Amino acid sequence: MDPNQAYSAAEVERMMKLQDVLLKAMAGKMRWWEAAEIIGVSDRAMRRWRERLEKHGYDGLTDRRKGKRSQRRVPVKTCEEVLRLYQERYFDLSTRHFHEKLKEQHSIELSYTWVKQALQGAGLVERRRRRGPHRRRRERRPLPGMLLHIDGSTHRWLNDDRWYDLIVILDDATSEIYYAQLVEEESTRTVMAAVRAVIEEKGVFCALYSDRASHFFVTPKAGEPVDKYRLTQVGRALKELSVQMIPAYSPQARGRSERSFGTWQGRLPQELRLAGITTREQAKEHHHLGIKRGSFKTRRSGHTRGWRKSWSSAPFAQAEGSR
Repeated sequence: MDPNQAYSAAEVERMMKLQDVLLKAMAGKMRWWEAAEIIGVSDRAMRRWRERLEKHGYDGLTDRRKGKRSQRRVPVKTCEEVLRLYQERYFDLSTRHFHEKLKEQHSIELSYTWVKQALQGAGLVERRRRRGPHRRRRERRPLPGMLLHIDGSTHRWLNDDRWYDLIVILDDATSEIYYAQLVEEESTRTVMAAVRAVIEEKGVFCALYSDRASHFFVTPKAGEPVDKYRLTQVGRALKELSVQMIPAYSPQARGRSERSFGTWQGRLPQELRLAGITTREQAKEHHHLGIKRGSFKTRRSGHTRGWRKSWSSAPFAQAEGSR
């Protein structure tokens, strides 16, 4: 061993283990493939270790990458720019959202893992605990149009004290978002307008999955099943179109729409802030564009057999002035 060469304790331990295994293999006490398996390398790498030990002795077992700069090393200026952008402009974005903005808006192409570790190392993002095992999720419907989810989320979407409802309709099979609109409140009128817009663009679907709000179902007593024979205006309109309505009896049952709203709440307010949008009228067009360019990570599918194109929007014509 070169006395002038400094080795860390971990590296010395690693070199001693390599030397011990190599000497036993050279003495015939074990086969070379067994030695390679113990060290965790291939047979070819094992032969290189043997040649280096015979030629350079103990020093030949050192890691030759030590002291050399990695070719994938991120320049210091790039690292400083990433941290500056997050602190000054994207401070309220999630790590995943920020990573996408770096690529789309600033042409900075770095791995998500590097960006996450850089933000965590700088103390700008907290380290999260690993998620525990999730219960088994319900299987998706095989085709688009077979089952749609509709739900509303109340949130401060415009980053001030005003609360609005975001009504979203998404497909169970693909999680594709067909409708998203900010409204004053979720009601019969706004729900009917949402369903009508989807039918006019896509066609009649097979079933609609929703919570048990009063504009969807009549519930005689809190906590009890809905009354399937007493229909709301939404229920009568969908019955005329032969669309089945399915009530959800817990937030967990609406898992797909709940996870979708988690993404909306983590991205839409930030997108509106960056675009300088402060009114609901300005936001009306913006987040539709956000859906089309994929900012909210919807999955696409080419199948359309779940839709029934023969339909009439007559049942929804009465929705304009009703609540």
